[in-house]
Amino acid sequence: MGTALLSNLILLAEKAADAPKPQGGSNIVMMLMPWIAIGFLFYLLLIRPQRQEQAKRKEMLAAVKKNDRVITAGGIHGVVANVNADANEVTVKVDESTGTKLRFTFNSISHVITDEASNDASK
Repeated sequence: MGTALLSNLILLAEKAADAPKPQGGSNIVMMLMPWIAIGFLFYLLLIRPQRQEQAKRKEMLAAVKKNDRVITAGGIHGVVANVNADANEVTVKVDESTGTKLRFTFNSISHVITDEASNDASK
């Protein structure tokens, strides 16, 4: 009985080896499908929101003008006294009584405070 089982297994193995192989084109696509889905999700969840945030920030920095209230990356609150777009520089007045002014690069500005934002914070 053990010999018959062994011979049947050998015959099945030979038939499986002789069976026609599936086409490789569709098999490769099926193997790549999960990776394509992961790449698409990566784009939707990470790359696209980051690009939108960068576009908003770039728009905010382009709209900075004299007398805007700003907060720098270091947490300094002040009023824009001068904008020099060619030199990528903003002068911020930080103290009204002494007239103290500090120069920053555009990228140092983290927020522009609008009247709407200050009204929402006070409520």
